[in-house]
Amino acid sequence: MTAQNEATEELEVWIDQDLCTGDGICAQYAPEVFELDIDGLAYVKPPAAPGAEADLLTAPGATAPVPLTLLRDVTASVKECPGQCIHVRRVSDRVEVYGPDAG
Repeated sequence: MTAQNEATEELEVWIDQDLCTGDGICAQYAPEVFELDIDGLAYVKPPAAPGAEADLLTAPGATAPVPLTLLRDVTASVKECPGQCIHVRRVSDRVEVYGPDAG
């Protein structure tokens, strides 16, 4: 996938909580997208309105959009995640572009 395609494709991210180690590295890199819940695992959250806080999406396989402005932070989270549980895929065809299943 080229940088130009990344800029025009809608991407979404999800976390496999069965593999999450709870290190919180993702929340350090992209706190607008990832957050640790009371169970110690990371979850995604959708973009929040200015001044508001987004609700965590705790359903298994829940996805959140990846804003282009946060793509670098989200991909850094994918690369540094010790549990290799973060998946970023294109919305259009659900093909993983970053993460353990990316081709």
